[in-house]
Amino acid sequence: MNELLTRPAGELANLIRDGELGSRELTQACLERIEALNPELGAFIHVDPEGALAAAEAVAPGDPRPFAGVPIAIKDTAAVAGMPFTMGSDIFGDFVPGHDAFLVRRLREAGFVLVGKTNLPEFGIVPVTESRRLGPARNPWDTERTPGGSSGGAAAAVAAGMVPLAHGSDGGGSIRIPAACCGLVGLKPSRGRVSRGPELGDDFLVQDGVLTRTVAETAQLLDVLAGYETGDASWAPPPAESFARAAARNPGRLRIGVTTAGPIETGLDPECERGVREAAELLASLGHEVEEVAAPWEGEDLMQAFTLVFSTPVATGAFYGGMLTGREPSPELLEPLTWTIWEAVRERSALDYLLARTRLTGASRGIVALWDSCDVVLTPALGERPVRIGEIDTCSDAPWEDFARSSRFTPYTALFNVTGQPAVSLPLFQGADGLPTGVQLAGRPADEVTLLALAAQLEAASPWDERRPALSVTEPSS
Repeated sequence: MNELLTRPAGELANLIRDGELGSRELTQACLERIEALNPELGAFIHVDPEGALAAAEAVAPGDPRPFAGVPIAIKDTAAVAGMPFTMGSDIFGDFVPGHDAFLVRRLREAGFVLVGKTNLPEFGIVPVTESRRLGPARNPWDTERTPGGSSGGAAAAVAAGMVPLAHGSDGGGSIRIPAACCGLVGLKPSRGRVSRGPELGDDFLVQDGVLTRTVAETAQLLDVLAGYETGDASWAPPPAESFARAAARNPGRLRIGVTTAGPIETGLDPECERGVREAAELLASLGHEVEEVAAPWEGEDLMQAFTLVFSTPVATGAFYGGMLTGREPSPELLEPLTWTIWEAVRERSALDYLLARTRLTGASRGIVALWDSCDVVLTPALGERPVRIGEIDTCSDAPWEDFARSSRFTPYTALFNVTGQPAVSLPLFQGADGLPTGVQLAGRPADEVTLLALAAQLEAASPWDERRPALSVTEPSS
């Protein structure tokens, strides 16, 4: 059963539909894995055994829903009716929403069994998962290291075989970073691809998605999650073909641009650079036209504008949490980094925010022009190997220094939240240190189709699914 929990969601759904596997049996095994491993990994912050088993009991053989009976976890950035909603912060107290986010409703309609909610840093700010309220999530490949953030609990849960797949969200790399840390596939969809409702009409930076083991699963889940919802302020144009079909076809000969230049000046770990170089060689061997490109984001000083645009929703979230619980944001209810962001945003005006948005949008036009001569651009997924627990501390005496430290760890991902382009992290290699080595591929705006077709071709040429941490198939040590 441990092995089953590491199999693709579509495969599990087929077994359940054919009557070869019971959803209750699979869900029970999932709950037992969570109970056994969560004390060590800290991946889940809430588990709902009764609700999950009841949903599983209702799934019978022949159920036509595409993922009927398959367990899934939800990151604690999305509302789930009847489950705690904390955003990793004390300011939310014991708040429990009475509604599902639209994406959660779509997952239920697809037949998924929701088993619980996963860990995250406070308000998803940093690329490690170690909030004051919830404690650290740990990487199944090395429990002294981070699984990444902000979807770190989700990535740890999937990599350790606690659930077959998990929901995540990405406002600066928060799906791609943990995917790279934990050896998973992590796609940030295009801006407006997945509805942020009912709370938000749209979102400039954040998109929802999933952490999976295979490209095919990611594509299938995007077909489930993508599309307009009533009241959305903006949305991405629908694809010419389903994402699942795109992931099953040959991408043809593509022009691949390669760069290791980041938007900020920082070092690059030799293993991360090796991953890009070997990925470029693999792409060339598959018949693609691969060449080094000059990164148009070099020399663009976007950090100040990005920090304000990124920080404003954080401050809004703190205010929203206080509104729900009848409390004012304070240093007692917010971590030092969040409190510093809250105070900084309050000192700025709405005009400052709009000017920062305009600055980022203007810069994006020049950056996206690179794709006039490329179909896909290859970069490192991370600037460093997964950092050790405690190395980035949101409760330190110097919060902005830790925020800057985050950027040196993950300099390559936030750029594509700014431009709104789809980007995916793929665990193509493994380092001598035993940790996964991910690379990032970025596609044209709204062109997940090409990106998924290429990602699937790479997966077939250099499979990673059988490369798993020992915790994914064994019980934890006593």
